[in-house]
Amino acid sequence: MTRVWDPLVRLLHWTLVLLVAVAWYTGGMAGPVHEWLGYGAATVVAMRLVWGVAGGPYARFAQFVRGPRETASYLRAVLGGRAPRHLGHNPLGGWMVVALLATVGSLALTGWLYTTDWLWGYAWLEQLHAALGWLLLGLVALHVCGAVATGVKHQENLVAAMFSGAKRAARGDDVA
Repeated sequence: MTRVWDPLVRLLHWTLVLLVAVAWYTGGMAGPVHEWLGYGAATVVAMRLVWGVAGGPYARFAQFVRGPRETASYLRAVLGGRAPRHLGHNPLGGWMVVALLATVGSLALTGWLYTTDWLWGYAWLEQLHAALGWLLLGLVALHVCGAVATGVKHQENLVAAMFSGAKRAARGDDVA
């Protein structure tokens, strides 16, 4: 086993899971709880953005956010059943990280804007916030399905790896 996910990446991941789940539950309720959960999620996103530049090798965006050609090539390999195992995020997983962080950040921004005197009460902003919430739910479902499918394909428990930080060491055709 080799250490891939550092403690801060894991803490931020599971904190965001908890914050988003409770924010989703409280979404229809007026009050400060939902608002503060959004501020917490925004803080986690900001911390992850900093760690994506300053963190360890597998935390850095430069390690896992790939260009369109490489991502499309990886997608073709996935669809053909021949995608290589990646020790860190694969190209699709890397873009999922970007999509999730951008969506949570956008949710936090639209939620905050709705509390300002400038934009309070505008239906379009409330509708955008709700639509982003549904988008996030869809992305989370894709993220979980992708992690499970990748784990099955490569015979490893990626959920356990996100708790322990450890994955099977790279071998053969694996991409380290």
